[in-house]
Amino acid sequence: MTTPSPLEWTADGQPRSRLFGDVYFSAEDGLAESRAVFLQGCGLPGAWAGRRRFVVGELGFGTGLNIAALLDLWSRSRPAGGQLHIFSVEAFPISAEEAARALARWPELAAVSSLLTARWPGRARGVHRIELPEVSAIVDVAVQEVGPALAGWSGRADAWFLDGFAPAANPDMWTDEILALVGARSAPGARAATFTVAGQVRRGLAAAGFTVEKRPGFGRKRERLEALLPGFASDPPFPRVAIVGAGIAGAAAARAVRALGGAPVLIEADGPGAGASGNPAALVTPRLDAGLGDTAQLFARAFGRAVALYRSLPGAVVSAGVRQLGMAERDPDRFARVAASDLFEPGTLALADPAVLELTEALAVEPAAILDAWAAEVRRAVVGGLTREGAAWRLLDGEGGVIAEAEVVILCAGLASRDLVAGLPLSAVRGQASWTTQWAGDVQASAWGGYVLPAGQGVLFGATHDRDDEAVDVRPGDHQRNLQTLAVAFPDMARALADAPLQGRAGIRAVTPDRLPLAGPLGEGLFVLAGFGGRGFSLAPLLAEHVAALALGAPSPLPLGQAELVDPARFTRRAARRGGS
Repeated sequence: MTTPSPLEWTADGQPRSRLFGDVYFSAEDGLAESRAVFLQGCGLPGAWAGRRRFVVGELGFGTGLNIAALLDLWSRSRPAGGQLHIFSVEAFPISAEEAARALARWPELAAVSSLLTARWPGRARGVHRIELPEVSAIVDVAVQEVGPALAGWSGRADAWFLDGFAPAANPDMWTDEILALVGARSAPGARAATFTVAGQVRRGLAAAGFTVEKRPGFGRKRERLEALLPGFASDPPFPRVAIVGAGIAGAAAARAVRALGGAPVLIEADGPGAGASGNPAALVTPRLDAGLGDTAQLFARAFGRAVALYRSLPGAVVSAGVRQLGMAERDPDRFARVAASDLFEPGTLALADPAVLELTEALAVEPAAILDAWAAEVRRAVVGGLTREGAAWRLLDGEGGVIAEAEVVILCAGLASRDLVAGLPLSAVRGQASWTTQWAGDVQASAWGGYVLPAGQGVLFGATHDRDDEAVDVRPGDHQRNLQTLAVAFPDMARALADAPLQGRAGIRAVTPDRLPLAGPLGEGLFVLAGFGGRGFSLAPLLAEHVAALALGAPSPLPLGQAELVDPARFTRRAARRGGS
């Protein structure tokens, strides 16, 4: 079933909301209105002069016109080394094609409009990240109602574009509670601008701490509002960043830090992919959580982000489409609930029958291609210890020599991370995968507790799951166990491969007691990104962006509720609650 567009076109080609009965922008000249009301109303470009990072919040993403106008101005006047971060909210997103049609009337915006519409956010509930390195900008679009979106955002805006539909048409966008959240999510000295001078809006902004003034309006509107929050903006320098480990966690962290303007040093003992990320192929699939709460949203958005990033890397995608096979009695109901939810893009999940879920956007990927693209230069060294010296960390070798110094350290070394920080709640699960070039038939990537997927000129399958086993020797008996697992879902393939020569590799997965990763701070300037179990290639890209944002003081793409799920301090908090009760 196709959801109807929230947009309709008037007889003269203007976009109009069929939900709110209001126009998306002025029929006189929407671009001129955006520039007058929002860009000039927030003191741009003067407000970002000399800034390394500038954050803009927007209520009402709509056709993307305000953001295209902002990106155009930023591209022409951004300070040297500056990074623009945009957070926008849109409960009823339009399609990229509709946005392109709406923006086409301003050819002077074509350069940035084409970038924006080519990476347009989807319709799934949650935060969608758009990276625009061509103009040193990142756009996060929260596809959800405005209240939860603002409550979950961790950023602080330097400027606000308050551009929801008119208060009379869309009163929920302009309540005291929403404007209070705008104030709470503002940096000192922030400015806010809007086309409306409704009393509700003036009073709400004033109650949120802004000084509010009327200004001459645009076109037929006599007046508009500008608001200023007391205080002065701060712009701390970028820290030096060292990342320990060059598997998928470390490579994703390096990519995320670079996307925010940093220049990380990546340190690895044995080379990229030497640990659990070194198999010749890997699956990128979401964990299917029928609870549909924060945990389900975390896995869904991480999957979506991983797929988008891998598809942009030449040679990374081996095949698209994974078949999830139900083996438990509860699987048909679980599959149906998840497939009917709004956590994934329309068409991403399809029930082939009650016990078979087609994951049309899931991928088989080549880890080496991803690590080569993201890890860049790797410093070969064994980090034996960490010491704090003033504002910086020293990374030491086994003899106490200094490998590197940095204000920020991100531990991405899997199970070995616990050797550097005592008490990390990580344990080992050994997994041996098997592969062969003897299979010449078609391979549909599939998962059912085991998995099978194409790899090079053959097929890879597995994997074993042995707790508290840290050995990485390849065992013939484990090849036989993998064949037995394969036979559960693909008996003909298992019989055909029974006597085939098998290659293999054992990796040590790091897992936590609650089977959720560790992604967050351990102390001042010290962070961890680990504990992915068998889902590193699905989870690492988004969670790396979260950790990089925390480390560099940028807005995270992860809502606060989901950030708490992966916060390393959650186990301490739970223990304290149990002790208190």
